[in-house]
Amino acid sequence: MRTRLCDVLGIEVPVIGAPFGPFDQVDVAAAVCGAGGLGSLGTAVRPLPDLRRQWARMRELTDRPFAINHTMRPLNEEAFEATLEERPVAVSFHLGVPDDLVRRAHDAGILWIQQVMDVQQAEQAVRAGVDVIVAQGGEAGGQGGEVSTMVLVPQVVDIAGDIPVVAAGGIADGRGLAAALALGAQGVAIGTRLLASVEMGIAEEWKDRIVAADARDTIKSAHSDRFMPPFSRPGLYGFPRALRTPFLEEAEEHPERVDPAEAGPRLLEAVLSGRGHEFLPFTGQSAALVHDVLPAAEIVRRIVADAETILRRTAETCAPGAPSSH
Repeated sequence: MRTRLCDVLGIEVPVIGAPFGPFDQVDVAAAVCGAGGLGSLGTAVRPLPDLRRQWARMRELTDRPFAINHTMRPLNEEAFEATLEERPVAVSFHLGVPDDLVRRAHDAGILWIQQVMDVQQAEQAVRAGVDVIVAQGGEAGGQGGEVSTMVLVPQVVDIAGDIPVVAAGGIADGRGLAAALALGAQGVAIGTRLLASVEMGIAEEWKDRIVAADARDTIKSAHSDRFMPPFSRPGLYGFPRALRTPFLEEAEEHPERVDPAEAGPRLLEAVLSGRGHEFLPFTGQSAALVHDVLPAAEIVRRIVADAETILRRTAETCAPGAPSSH
C-alpha cells in the first residue's frame, strides 16, 4: 500500500506514529519506522539535554525518516531551534499554525506536518504552505478539538489541494485506515493503539487500562487551563482526552478546587517521574478497539494488511456484475 504521503515523507506505508509528548517513546517510534511508517518523538516539557539524548538514541536505532513534534502548550524556543539543527525529515506541530516557524523549518530543509482540529486551522495550514495536514478528530487522545474524524477529514481534504491529508482520531485497526482512504485521506496517524504496544515506555497499569477500556471511559477536560501548561500564543485552544482518574473528575466537577499554582507543578513532577498516568492518562476513544498489547511493528503491519484486504473485498463487492447481497 503506497500513497502520495509515502512519497512526500520517504516512507513505505501510509502510517504515522503519533508523538507522545514527554513520555518515553524512542523505542516505539523506531519500531514504527522499522515497519515502514513515520515514527515521531514529542518534546513537551522535557529539558533539552533529555531531548538530545532521545534524538541520538533514535538515530542509533534507525536510519529511516522520523519527525520531531512541538506544540504551543508551551513552545520551547530553545528546543525548537535545536530541532532545526538536528534536521529530522519533518517537524510535526499541534495546537496552533505558526507561519513563522513553518518558514524557519522550510529554510532548514525540513518538512512540516501540521495537525489541525477544525476547518479554520486547515485553511491557515494551507496558507502557511505546510507539507502534510493531519486532520485530528475529537475522538483522539491527548489535546484536541471537538469535530469528529468522519466529519473533519472530508472537509480538510476538500480544501487541502495537493497537500496530503492524514486522518487521526478513533483509528486503531485496518478498518480505520481503509475508511480514512475512502474519505480522501492519504494515510493515518495512530496514537492510542501504539500506547498499548510492547515498546511504549509507560506504566503497565496504563496499558492494561487501555486494553480494558470502553470508549466512554475516556473524558475530555473542559478545565485543563487549571492544570496544563499555558499556551505560548493567544487565541489557541485544545482540550485533553484521557481515561478517568480521581484528579480529572475532581477538575471537571469542581474546577474551583483545583489550584493552578499547585496542580500544574504536581502534574509536571508526576509526568517526569513516570507517574503521569495517575493523573492524566491520555487515551482516545479508540481504546475500545484495543484488545491486547502487541509489538509496535506488528501493529503497523496488521493495520496495513487488514486495510488492503478490506479495500480489495470492497472493490470486488462493488464491481459491475458482482453478486448482490439482497
